[in-house]
Amino acid sequence: MRNILVIGAGKSTAVLIKYFQDKSISENLCIIIGDISLQNAEKLAGDHPNTKAIVLDVFDGDSRQKAISEADIVISMLPARFHIEVAKDCLKFGKNIVTASYVSPEMQELHEDVKRKGLLFMNEIGVDPGIDHMSAMQVIDRIRNKGGKMILFESFTGGLVAPESDSNLWNYKFTWNPRNVVVAGQGGAAKFLQEGAYKYIPYHKLFRRTEFLEVEGYGKFEAYANRNSLKYQSIYGLDDILTLYRGTIRRVGFSRAWNTFVQLGMTADDYTIENSENMSYRDFINSFLAYSPTDSAELKLRHYLKIDQDDIMWEKLQELDLFNPNKKVGIANATPAQILQKILTDKWSLDPEDKDMIVMYHKFGYELDGKKQQIDATMVCLGENQTYTAMARTVGLPVAMVALKILNNEVSLTGVQIPIHKEVYDPILQELEDYDIIFKEKERDYLGYNPDGVKG
Repeated sequence: MRNILVIGAGKSTAVLIKYFQDKSISENLCIIIGDISLQNAEKLAGDHPNTKAIVLDVFDGDSRQKAISEADIVISMLPARFHIEVAKDCLKFGKNIVTASYVSPEMQELHEDVKRKGLLFMNEIGVDPGIDHMSAMQVIDRIRNKGGKMILFESFTGGLVAPESDSNLWNYKFTWNPRNVVVAGQGGAAKFLQEGAYKYIPYHKLFRRTEFLEVEGYGKFEAYANRNSLKYQSIYGLDDILTLYRGTIRRVGFSRAWNTFVQLGMTADDYTIENSENMSYRDFINSFLAYSPTDSAELKLRHYLKIDQDDIMWEKLQELDLFNPNKKVGIANATPAQILQKILTDKWSLDPEDKDMIVMYHKFGYELDGKKQQIDATMVCLGENQTYTAMARTVGLPVAMVALKILNNEVSLTGVQIPIHKEVYDPILQELEDYDIIFKEKERDYLGYNPDGVKG
């Protein structure tokens, strides 16, 4: 049998494992799940005869190298910072590797060595990055092949709660790493192109500069800018494009409410708070507000941020139990961002039968035969429950599909790669349709960039 080593038994691995298990007989596969927690690995393996669980500590070089040397292909579902150790072993033992994570500088440095060995280290093949790359390049290449010139590309993705499980005023629950949500947008101004001009949005303005989107059957959404929309400009071959913007999707109203935390300083992650483990939620809020011997924390916050008592914003803050004097933070030497994450996790975790939702929206503006046109492409994927989430499907399935194609010698690429090539994106996108991950396209006259001027 052919051994597929999957390192990491996290949230997005369940669908990936099931994909391989369903094909294990026809494809002669043995799936080996390695995790630091044998219990987590065994839970994913279940009682499937062609799946086994092992203890694999990525920091234990001997056990890691033994598992990798015995594999026919390796899939790393570890946190991104740990991929490099696995990748170096794959290079040493001549194994291909697949990850869903962004290509790190350390990974990119391996490119020539990987290429010389005829290996493929495929990265960024989850949902975002991943499905966004493939779906975008498929349309961009189609436009170019017709002789069209790209003038606008906007791309938006969001991990959200499905309408039937939307049970809070924020219209949001955590479907992925909560920390990434809390610190989103930090580390510099958001940068994008608008009609040939570079635009920048500083962090303290980020959540008040949004664009509105409409998805048929699912209503209205908003999007705020990603930190660097220009990261893939050259990679996509869009060096001459006039407008290039990438953003994160939320339900309308989320960003305005989130801006409350930004303005108070509750998303800061660059200092720790003394005695944080003994603070109540109310103490935490009060620590950002001016001292007053008479005014309550509620009154001070409303006055500081100019929030009326009958404003939905106020109801959203109250819903989070922020002013509870009895709930303790319980985390020593915590940053504000860590404490905020704890508070939000109390309220925004998926219940066992909750369904999540991935929404992706691309806009392609182009000129062909002297006429400006636009294609809007949307994809909505719904999860089944807390385990088989839309996030797990859209991350796990592309990873599994490309791994099997590499194993079957159906991909000719070598080196450190991302899925922007036709030989990868065409078959993967086609197979994803079998799992109801489908893009719907609409052609229209070119609308130009953001006619209501919200971002610019």
